[in-house]
Amino acid sequence: MFKHIFLLVPLLLIFSLHNRKCSAQSPAPSPAPEAAPHIVSILKKAGHFNTLIQLLKRTQMDRRIYSLLNNSNQLTIFAPTDEAFHKIPTETLRSFTIQKKIQLIQFHVINSLLSFSDFQTVSNPLSTQAGDNGNYKFPMNVTMSGSNQVNITTGVTNATVTGTIYSDDLLAVYQVDRVLLPMRFSVSPPPAPAPPLKPQEVVLEPSADDDKPSGAVPVIHRGLSTMSFVAISVIAAISLCV
Repeated sequence: MFKHIFLLVPLLLIFSLHNRKCSAQSPAPSPAPEAAPHIVSILKKAGHFNTLIQLLKRTQMDRRIYSLLNNSNQLTIFAPTDEAFHKIPTETLRSFTIQKKIQLIQFHVINSLLSFSDFQTVSNPLSTQAGDNGNYKFPMNVTMSGSNQVNITTGVTNATVTGTIYSDDLLAVYQVDRVLLPMRFSVSPPPAPAPPLKPQEVVLEPSADDDKPSGAVPVIHRGLSTMSFVAISVIAAISLCV
């Protein structure tokens, strides 16, 4: 029996050494990639953003934002509170088509990551997910006052950043006290100036009366002929009397 045990001991040692060698050679499992932040979860945790959350879900912009962040696109979001939405007429928001609601949310998403200090040096107008930031479309300008107050103007709305909700290496979310309405929604561009009129030459056409001789001339001629006839008759009568 002891003989069998002595025979098994070397085999167990070889097996143990082999397992240690395999364990040393196998690489450690890499940590799972960190999930991108979800804007709806951030706003729910902050509270008083129910209207914005509803719009994000209805327009599916929450998925769009998550997809952008998941592909390492850096973003900044201005988040109007429920009170900010109450400052615009309810019928105005209800009158927006689904396309306008998408553009409204896109207008609150900046295509870059802006820290609070970046607002001092950022180039205006900002680039948003809404697209063209030219006049009468989707312009947005940001300035910082001496008291470190960030002011936002769109040509329609003047808003203020009232706090930081969330910030990491991909996303910054700031609370604003107004819904940012773009010029595209309420201001029509001025009409294009009319082309200048080309100068036209004025051609005077002859009137029908221009072809007729003046009536004064024949009258004068007829008058002169009668007088001459009378004068000749008088001279002839005097000659006969003599």
